[in-house]
Amino acid sequence: MTTPPLIAPATLRDAGEILTVQRAAYLTEAQRYGDPFLPPLTETLEEVRAVLAGARTVLTARIGPRLVGSVRAHVEAGVAHVGRLAVAPDQQGRGIGGRLLRAIEAMHAARADRFALFTGAGSDQNLRLYQRHGYRLVGHRDDPNGVRLALLEKPSVSAVRSGA
Repeated sequence: MTTPPLIAPATLRDAGEILTVQRAAYLTEAQRYGDPFLPPLTETLEEVRAVLAGARTVLTARIGPRLVGSVRAHVEAGVAHVGRLAVAPDQQGRGIGGRLLRAIEAMHAARADRFALFTGAGSDQNLRLYQRHGYRLVGHRDDPNGVRLALLEKPSVSAVRSGA
């Protein structure tokens, strides 16, 4: 990557760009699974705005003025649930997803014992990304449309340090 992205908290003004990047990024997942109704593709602008106005943490990645990625997370019962990691298709493979993942983890490390996320069980590139960042497969489940999901977890750095 020639220009590292600027990772920053999202604002309500980012909602449209987040939705655009998310839809573009998840289109290949929809094609892979033959399901055009994946939740990241059916989420509305109003729903993205509600997430941005709520308690979830949403980060964006920008290269210059262009939003090229986003991720969100929330902590519940000591688990930081990471979701909707999305990188613009023409920017994938340049480390942006990894930077977003590290940034969201750093923001929640002190409040979470572990991180959890899911991705399509057949999404090899996504699985490799998460495994490179310390996530381990802990199970599978089907989404409401029957798409097989891989559940991945990793301990929080603070949990590792404390011996939890």
